[in-house]
Amino acid sequence: MEKEILESLWNGDGESQVQAALELCRLSRKQRHKLEESRVMVPLISMLHSENYEAVEAALCALLSLSFGSERNKIRIIKYGALAVLVSLLHCDSQRATHLTLAAMLTLSSCKANKVAIASSGAVQLLVGFVNNSNCSIQSQLDAIATLQNLTTCKEIVPLIVSSGVMMSLLELIHTSVKSSPLVEKAIGLLENIVSSSESALCEAGSTIGAIRILVETVEDGSSVSKEHAVCVLLLVCQSCREKYRELILTEGVMPGLLQLSVDGTWRAKSMARELLLLLRDCSNYSSRCKQIDHELVERIMDEIEAEGEELADTTLRLVEEMIAKLHA
Repeated sequence: MEKEILESLWNGDGESQVQAALELCRLSRKQRHKLEESRVMVPLISMLHSENYEAVEAALCALLSLSFGSERNKIRIIKYGALAVLVSLLHCDSQRATHLTLAAMLTLSSCKANKVAIASSGAVQLLVGFVNNSNCSIQSQLDAIATLQNLTTCKEIVPLIVSSGVMMSLLELIHTSVKSSPLVEKAIGLLENIVSSSESALCEAGSTIGAIRILVETVEDGSSVSKEHAVCVLLLVCQSCREKYRELILTEGVMPGLLQLSVDGTWRAKSMARELLLLLRDCSNYSSRCKQIDHELVERIMDEIEAEGEELADTTLRLVEEMIAKLHA
């Protein structure tokens, strides 16, 4: 079977190549390993240049099959010259081919040795174009975001990603999407990762009109994962310049969601929520989208949080509930 597939890929006509690529996808891992040593990726990459999208899609499926679980094959695919044609396929006319190409980019970008090459290929700007593109599938958006997330683990690539306009795309996506959705979870996770690694991105997160409100809304309405990422970004923004951003954050009505998160968020979210609450204290005479904050009660809660440390006592929980009730009254 393996020899027949290899023969068809190297020497067969177009239809034979398509069938051989599809047969390769059905092979066991042991059978695929035998083909890997015969440079089977070379004819598959040649198929990516075809004007027949059926051939392109079959080749992409076969390359994905070979790359799963094999760092060596991921490196080989790039080494054998697949990257340039993959980048070109990101804006092809076939939606399925585009989707498969994004899946391939996601898989290849998980390999440390490929990250710089992918970033240098021009792929970053194209990937950012998928982030807030309502004309593509949610899965395509998720794959593009996940690929960018993979690339951000290489710190030297982060400035290139920031300069691509990704911050605005992510903020717009979060703003227009259901805050508790998986898409927002991935988007705000990427946002946190970028802001944590780039001073310019952090500055952009704080200074972009509407950004703080978007983050506050995510603290209020997001999933537990999204809330954790959102409060981290708000904390980083406030820490970067407390005098500049403290009142802006308070004015957007962060207190109800922040107090609630300090009680029932994830362990990490609770810790950051309490740290942000402490940064926001000692601010009288500010307004919010709710009502004037009961400053004395906030101070009591902060004193309890500082005294109790990681675990909030029953008294503190009662104070938080009382505070939230007052804010929503």
